[in-house]
Amino acid sequence: MIARLVIHTIVWLAIMGAVLFAAAGTFAWPAAWLFLLEVGVLGIWAGVWLARYDPALLAERLSLFVQPAQSRWDKFFMSGAGISWLGWFVLIAIDAGRLHRAAMPLWLSVCGALAIFVCIVATREVFRANRYAAPVVKIQTERGHTVSDTGPYAYVRHPMYAAAILFLAGTPLMLGSWWALACVPLLVAGLGYRAVLEERTLMTGLEGYADYAARVRYRFVPHIW
Repeated sequence: MIARLVIHTIVWLAIMGAVLFAAAGTFAWPAAWLFLLEVGVLGIWAGVWLARYDPALLAERLSLFVQPAQSRWDKFFMSGAGISWLGWFVLIAIDAGRLHRAAMPLWLSVCGALAIFVCIVATREVFRANRYAAPVVKIQTERGHTVSDTGPYAYVRHPMYAAAILFLAGTPLMLGSWWALACVPLLVAGLGYRAVLEERTLMTGLEGYADYAARVRYRFVPHIW
């Protein structure tokens, strides 16, 4: 399982690196190297912990983003999200790596790196509280899927999406792209749209989720939404 984790991480780092450096037209981009290093090290750290704590969940996390049991709408969403993700990285690379239009202050870049760190640490806590946190929307009947309502799930219904907002904001800050940072509200809106559709699936297919949603009122941020 650890070997699969390492290979999976290397492949994703290679894809992100290829997109960033190709669009930037240079390898001389220290911020991009630091970004890949941070994401890679923290990703393997969280994965190794998960391999020991819940290897079945790690297997789910390493699975494809389009699966037979996945909700149909989520297959289209994930396909579109993948294309949007790559386009966003191209924008980051052109803006920060090729054109160098407006330098990001060092303190904001450091804040970006910190936001990515907090995101991955918080995601590990999500995995601790929810052993059914698959990357796709589906009812995991074969794994005895039940409602998770402890840990961060006691405060918001989608703590992983809340943590992802930190990653979305931290990435353009660390890499130095104001244009990509301006796109973050659209990406967050996409997460919100998926959260609403995901809840519809869980309401109809997962026993007890409607009661949980009634108890925990907020999706991403307490007292806001």
